[in-house]
Amino acid sequence: MEKGKARLSRRQFLKGTAATGVLVGTMGAVGIARKAAAGEVVSGEGENAPDLKTIRTTCSPNCTGACGMNAIVENNQIKAIIQAADYPDEDYNPRGCLKGLSMMNLVYGPDRLQTPLIQKGQPGVDELQQATWEEALDYTAQRLKGIAEKYGPESIGVAFQVGGTSYVHKGAVSRLATLAGWNIHHAYDQNGDLPMFWPMTFGVQSEELEPKEWLNSKYMAIFGSNILATRLPDAHFLVEARNRGTKVVVFDPSYSPTAAKADEWIPIQGSSDAAVALGICKVILDEGLYDESFIKTFTDLPLLVRTDNGKRLKADEVEGLTKPTDTPAYREVYVAFNGGLLAVHPEKLDLPQDLILEGEAEVPLKSGEKVKVKTVFQLLREQLHDYTPEAVEKESGMGPDTLVRIAREMAAAKPLHIVYGASNYQWYHGDLKGRALALINVLTGNIGQPGAGISTYAGQYRIRLKVGEWWVPEGRKQNWLPFLYVLNGPTPRMKAAYPEHGIKALIFGWGNPFDQHNMANILRERVQSGELEFVATMDFQMTTSCEYSHVVLPGVTWYEKTDLVATPVHPYLQLQQPAIPPVYEGKPELWIIRELAKRLNPEFENYFYPGLEPDQAAEEAIKLMLRTGGPAVAGISLEQLKQGPVRLKSQVPGDRQIPFYEQVHSKLPFPPQSLPAKLEQTAQFVKSGRIEFYKDEDIFLESGEQLPVHKPPFVESEYALHPEAREKYTFNFVTRNAIYRVHSTHSNNIWMNELQEGKARVWLNPTDADEKGIREGDEVELYNARGILKAYAVLDPGVGRKVAMFEQGWWSRYLKETSYNSLTYPFIKPTHEAYFVPGMWAPNTAWNECLCDVKKGGES
Repeated sequence: MEKGKARLSRRQFLKGTAATGVLVGTMGAVGIARKAAAGEVVSGEGENAPDLKTIRTTCSPNCTGACGMNAIVENNQIKAIIQAADYPDEDYNPRGCLKGLSMMNLVYGPDRLQTPLIQKGQPGVDELQQATWEEALDYTAQRLKGIAEKYGPESIGVAFQVGGTSYVHKGAVSRLATLAGWNIHHAYDQNGDLPMFWPMTFGVQSEELEPKEWLNSKYMAIFGSNILATRLPDAHFLVEARNRGTKVVVFDPSYSPTAAKADEWIPIQGSSDAAVALGICKVILDEGLYDESFIKTFTDLPLLVRTDNGKRLKADEVEGLTKPTDTPAYREVYVAFNGGLLAVHPEKLDLPQDLILEGEAEVPLKSGEKVKVKTVFQLLREQLHDYTPEAVEKESGMGPDTLVRIAREMAAAKPLHIVYGASNYQWYHGDLKGRALALINVLTGNIGQPGAGISTYAGQYRIRLKVGEWWVPEGRKQNWLPFLYVLNGPTPRMKAAYPEHGIKALIFGWGNPFDQHNMANILRERVQSGELEFVATMDFQMTTSCEYSHVVLPGVTWYEKTDLVATPVHPYLQLQQPAIPPVYEGKPELWIIRELAKRLNPEFENYFYPGLEPDQAAEEAIKLMLRTGGPAVAGISLEQLKQGPVRLKSQVPGDRQIPFYEQVHSKLPFPPQSLPAKLEQTAQFVKSGRIEFYKDEDIFLESGEQLPVHKPPFVESEYALHPEAREKYTFNFVTRNAIYRVHSTHSNNIWMNELQEGKARVWLNPTDADEKGIREGDEVELYNARGILKAYAVLDPGVGRKVAMFEQGWWSRYLKETSYNSLTYPFIKPTHEAYFVPGMWAPNTAWNECLCDVKKGGES
């Protein structure tokens, strides 16, 4: 057994998976599977005839698809997985992909954990030893209690990844962490998936149109999102929208599969999106193509800004104006002008339409001074002065005539939908790009309407119902620490509380951070040096992270437990229902957490439904969340969910998912609530109660980012960290998502790997490769001062110059024990520290803000 892996024999593996090929590989067997999928009990002639049953559940890796699946089961063994195709809205049928359909390869694969494991030697070097559950749980509790006593409970960090994929079991982890006083690391910013322009501009965590709304768009502009590879269950909506007449334009340095399906591909320089967006906005302003009424009603563009200090003018400062007594503490009252000075109530979107948008004036203050002011709109026009089509071409490579044409098309084609992909905002200045792109939608009034808006489609983080009664027992205080501080240490500006002794123990579940996260090599070094004293991992298979753990607690797949699932991408609440009993000694995570809880403190067990079997306990947790989950789940019962998916409720007609519909149609202040945070926590981000493009917090003023602006990549990151990088490392290392994996999940799926010939690849432009003496298929090394990655070259003329594009998610065993995340760095942008609300406003990982060089393998 290699490094403690609990392996199945090849014979056992083939018995579990090859039967699938027999079942679905013949016409007769397909018929059986179809009958079983329809809920029929299937029996054939003869004593060996199959007796199949069908269990409807939900595929739940971190892909946001949450596709309903039917497991075809015989004798407590999954024989096939097929799409359930049972959504009440037929447009969402079927959902699924080959990864989900081949999940048996992981359920019964050779990496499946059979028993708990304890490391008695050096993590990452010595083999883990098999243990009983009693031994593993006692050991874990003992180590955690010792570390808490020595350093304080806040020195223990917990990362449980993507709450929307598992409201019950991940909620159990949150519940225990809260009781024990541990720090929690939110997955949204840890994974680099938090689009920081959302809280800055709209005061929300993130939003998106449901994919069916793409059919209502007249124009879709896609910036750095590869829908045809990463949104497989919903990609057909994009193709269908185009077939119906929606114009699809892709802006991307590389010719992606999505670009291949677009009406137009516009290749732009990497991270030049803000320049392009601001150039488009300049055309819209210069040619008067903006929606003046929308701007005056819903945005901060009419508000006045002091030119002496760059701060918004407050009503309390102005002679003759007062702050209304009913102003919430998290709001501020600013000033607008329509011939007279107006105190702008932050809870009322009722300003007169004779507001003056442009110009400057002198305003008398209560202090007796007079101060010069300008409207935000005026400052924006001045800011855009330099973003001429010719200037944008120098930054982006986009031709001036093309820019002007696209700007006019976007302004004219309502509804306009902009898709801003994660690989595009996972840059140091990703927030600036998002603010600039959102400005296009807002100037043209394309917010809150069917088929209109800006969407990000990254991660299953947004919580769709109130979960506090389960996740946060008795409303207790939680400790949260962004993961970048774990890697980087504290900073002078941070708002989160950094533990006195740092993080000394990590508890992980549903993730593979020793491959998948920023500077994974640093985590490995800290474990092996003893700086990170204890690592406990819950997983169902032997990942790289298990190898670097002190204890491994075998969990289960979504085919072996009960859970509740929702996703921001399609609007259904669904159950995971156990299709088979747990394989080997695996246990549902709720059971693991409950057993650990009672060892840490006997009173804690009472919070986890003691005495109930794990699936019964999970059902009780689901009932609790449905009872207390608020308007989105009003009237939805567990029994309904057992019958099939149920559409979540919304205030939009037909329960459709259209961001800011209520704000626009009922003139409600921004933001809507982002669960699970309280409204006052996120409303402070946009104190005016409006869509904000002017940010006057000190750090924005110091950074020159009070309005959206283009800043080139690497200047404030790589070049500031290592000035020699400007000349030494000239390739942009981009890690994109692969069609063959869901991040690190399926890295060891034999079907997926066969499609890739078992080789990790890096895509290079042929001209760059030729200059390096690299040919198609050569082994190459990507490296910088931080690390090295080994992969095989693909020469692709559709890849931009000086780009090394790698498909992330590969385990180290497939990379000759190198790590693709050893090249990255945990940059923290100061504007991301202006506030701190977990997973809402926090430092976001900038995976693609990374430089490297490339050489042929074996060269010195």
